[in-house]
Amino acid sequence: MLLKGKYKKIAPASGAIIMANGIFLIGAVQAFPFLDKDVGVYLAFLLLLAWIFIYSRLSIQFVHRDFLIPFLKHPVNSFAIGTWIAGVSVLCNVFLKYFPEILPVTQAMGILNTFLFLFFLVNCFYNFKQLFFDHQNFPAHGVVLLSAVGTQSIIVLLNNVFFELPKIISSSIIMLGVFFYILGMVLIINRYIRQNGWTLVDDWTNTNCIIHGALSITGLAIVSSNTFTTLFAIILWIIIFILIVIVEVLEIIRAIKRIKVYGWKEGVFKYNVTQWSRNFTFGMFYAFTSVMQVNPYYPMPTWLDNFQHVFMPFWAWIVLLALLGQIVVYIRSRLITEELVQKRNLV
Repeated sequence: MLLKGKYKKIAPASGAIIMANGIFLIGAVQAFPFLDKDVGVYLAFLLLLAWIFIYSRLSIQFVHRDFLIPFLKHPVNSFAIGTWIAGVSVLCNVFLKYFPEILPVTQAMGILNTFLFLFFLVNCFYNFKQLFFDHQNFPAHGVVLLSAVGTQSIIVLLNNVFFELPKIISSSIIMLGVFFYILGMVLIINRYIRQNGWTLVDDWTNTNCIIHGALSITGLAIVSSNTFTTLFAIILWIIIFILIVIVEVLEIIRAIKRIKVYGWKEGVFKYNVTQWSRNFTFGMFYAFTSVMQVNPYYPMPTWLDNFQHVFMPFWAWIVLLALLGQIVVYIRSRLITEELVQKRNLV
C-alpha cells in the first residue's frame, strides 16, 4: 500500500554513493596494500553502515505516493533506480571479498536485488518507449545509461556470488545491456544535435561520464563470465580508453569554463549526488582491467599487457584522489547544510 505523509527526502540517485565507494574496495584498493589489507575490513563495514542509512531512507521514500508515482513516470530520472541495483551488486561483491563467512546473507541480498532488477527492467522498457515515441524532445543525459549499468551489474553479481551462469544466459543478458546502452547513446546524441545553443557550462551533465562507465561494467561482466572472445574484450578496452580521454577532456574544459562563470565554489565544488557517477566510472575501468589481466581466458597481447602494467598504477591514484576529493566535497556540503539548519532554528 502506498503511503502519504511527511518524510525526509533523499536524492533517488544516492545509490551512486555505494557504487562509487564499493567499486574502489573491490578494484583500485589493491594498489594500496595498507588500505586493502590493514583497514579494508573497516572501510567495508563503514560502507555497510552507509548502505543501511541510504537504502532505509530510499525504501521509506519509495512507498510514498507523492514520490513514487511522479518518479516512475519521469522518463529520465526514473533510470536512477539503476544506482540502487548496481549499489547492492557492488556491496555484495565487497562482502564476498571482506566477509566471505556471511555468504548466505550476501546471496539473500543478491536474490532480492535480482527481483528489483526485474522491476527495473520493465521500467526501462517503458521509459525508453516514452523517450522514443511520447517525449522525443525530452533532454536525455547519462542517467539513461544506468539501464545498461544495472543490467550488467546483475551478471557480475550472479556469477561472483552464486555460480558461473551458462554462457548463453550470461551473453544474452550482457547483450541486453549493450542494447540499452545503444538506445541511451542514441537519445543523448539526439539531445545535443537537436538542442540549439547548448553549452558545456550548463548543459553537459555529470552523468555523461557514464558514457564510458557503462561500457566498463559491460567489460567487467564479460571477463567475469568468460563470455565473448579475447579480441572483443581487447577492442572494447581500447574503445573505453579512447572514450575516457574524450569525455574527461570535455570535463576539464567544462570545469575551467564553469570556474570562469560561477567561480570555484559554485562552479566546481558545489555538491551534487550525480558527481559520484564519475568516481564509479573511474573505479569500474580499473576493476574491468584488473580482472581482465588475471583471467587466463583472456590472454593479452604483449604490447597491451605492458601498457596496462604501466598505466594502471597511475590510474589507481586517479581513482583514489578523485574519490577522496569527492568525499571532501560531500562532507563540506553536509556541514554547510547543518549550519544553515541550526541558523534557521535560532531565528
